[in-house]
Parts: sequence; structure tokens; C-alpha cells
Amino acid sequence: MRRILIVLLLAILLLPAPHKNKPELFGPGPLMVTARPLPLSSTDPALRRLGRLAYLGGWQLSARHPGFGGISSLLAGPDGQILALSDSGTLMGFHIGPGTPARHPFIAPLPIRPQDREKPWWAWDSESMTHDPASDRYWVGFELQQMICRYSPGFARAEACRIWPEIEAWPETGSIESLARLPGGRFLVIAEMGMTADGSHDTLLFSGDPADRGTPMPIHLRYVPPRGYRPTDAVALDDRHLLVLNRRLTLQELFTATLAIIELPARPRPGDRLKAHTLARLAPPLLADNFEGLALSREGDRRIVWIASDDNHEFFQRTLLLKFALD
Repeated sequence: MRRILIVLLLAILLLPAPHKNKPELFGPGPLMVTARPLPLSSTDPALRRLGRLAYLGGWQLSARHPGFGGISSLLAGPDGQILALSDSGTLMGFHIGPGTPARHPFIAPLPIRPQDREKPWWAWDSESMTHDPASDRYWVGFELQQMICRYSPGFARAEACRIWPEIEAWPETGSIESLARLPGGRFLVIAEMGMTADGSHDTLLFSGDPADRGTPMPIHLRYVPPRGYRPTDAVALDDRHLLVLNRRLTLQELFTATLAIIELPARPRPGDRLKAHTLARLAPPLLADNFEGLALSREGDRRIVWIASDDNHEFFQRTLLLKFALD
């Protein structure tokens, strides 16, 4: 009965609705993050191999600032510089691992357009983020508002936002959970709960910037996750291959996650299926929690995969950050 109650509580917390534990808006300021190293497995501390991944390190993160946590998406630099975004519209920048931080750790709310300032603070349910290194611009997907916004370099200001009818057709509590920019300039958006007739997840492929008014209508594709899982984040490996992070909540194992790869067709057509091929699975006794954030960086010739969990600002959940090398 206790396990059933825990699962029910966690299921409620996964709904992006106003919640008493979500921090209200605050001003920018410094951030002191504590990182406690963790083994990948609680039963085999020497374990370093997980499917196609090699475990390089993992940490439980904490900070005294009330706005810290709730990580839903993240970006990572080759020097261990992390930029995380919470589901409350909060940016968190910090450094992990050896080396000298490129900048001081900080926490700050996302900038808001003047016409959006009357919206309630809890409506800024930012669940996904992507970046163009060439222009240094950022894109954020807001689940409750079903809106995609583009931000100027350094997140100095919100440049443009757009609401698409294709995304408005998805449930507000399960829409823009995954947003990825491909190197050639296309964007892929995967619905967490917007389902097609065959039970796959509605996926939109944009030919250009989804926040731009001039971008044409997207192509509808279908994402097929590992059985029982739902997508929580995605990142592009190249112009045709993407990694997708998937989450599941069950009575037996509570939270588990899979990292999968998908391939876009050379010439995508409406209705094309994007079948996930699992690379690794995170489940007890391995580190497991509400994994929602996925990032990719490089260290020399190695691709580095970062995975982060959303603690929902609850004392019984953790903010985990895992680092892997991808074969």
C-alpha cells in the first residue's frame, strides 16, 4: 500500500499544474551548488558499463537557494559548464568536475516579454530547451502555454514566441517535453502525451525556427518509444540521428529511464515512424529517478552524454546529474 501511495503521489507531481512547492519568481543572484559523487550501482560500486554507455561520474546536487531543482532540460559545455532549466522558468548555471569554471554559478528567471508579464508565475512551465552554437540563441518549449520562444545570446531577452495549432491539439499536461535543433537548422518536437491513432507519439519536424512567424507548417511524424515509456527530452547527434530520453513509472520499480536513438528518413514524409532503439536503461539497483534532462557535449573525440533528474522540489526526490561517454 505504501508503494502504491508513493506512485500515486509521484504521478500527481508529474502533472505541470500549479503546485505549492514550486518556487515563486525571484531576481537573479549567485548560486552555491554542492555535488556529492555517487556510484552508478548501489550493489556494484565498480560498475562502469551500461549498454552503449561508459559511466564517467554521477552526482547528487543540492543548493540552499529555494529556486534550485526541478531540472527539466539542460545544456553542457566541454569544460563541465552546465546550464540547466527548471520547470518553473528558472535558469541555473554551474560547473561540475575538474577545471576552472568559465563563469560564476548563478540562478535567474527567464526573461519575459512585456506582453506576457500579466501571466501567473506558475504558468511558465518550461520543459525543454535547445541551442544554436553559431548564433548563440536559445529556444524553450513551455508545456502549459504550448508555446515555443526564442531567446537572444546569453538569454538577455525573449526575441519571439509562437503557439502552433498542432501543439495546441496536444494535452496541456503532456506537450512540448522534447525540443531539439538539428545542425542544419531543422527542429524536432516530440509530444509526451499527444498520441496518434496507432499509439505512437505525435512528432513535429519544422524546416526552420519554430518561434518565427515565417516558418511553414511542420511535418507530422510518429515517435515509437520503448514499450511503456514516454519521451522526456531529445538532443541531435547529427542532422538525421537523435538521442531520446524516455521515462516510466511503475509500482515495481518506481522511476526507470531508457536512452534510445532514432533515425530520420533522408526525405521525411508525413506519418513516417521513428522507432526508438534502446542504448541503455537506468533502473534499480542503478541510479534511477525522474530523469527529464538530456545534453550532449564533446571531450576530444568522445561524445559525452549528460542526464539530469527533476526532483519536483520534493524532499523525497533527488537532483541527479549523470555523465557518460557514448560509443
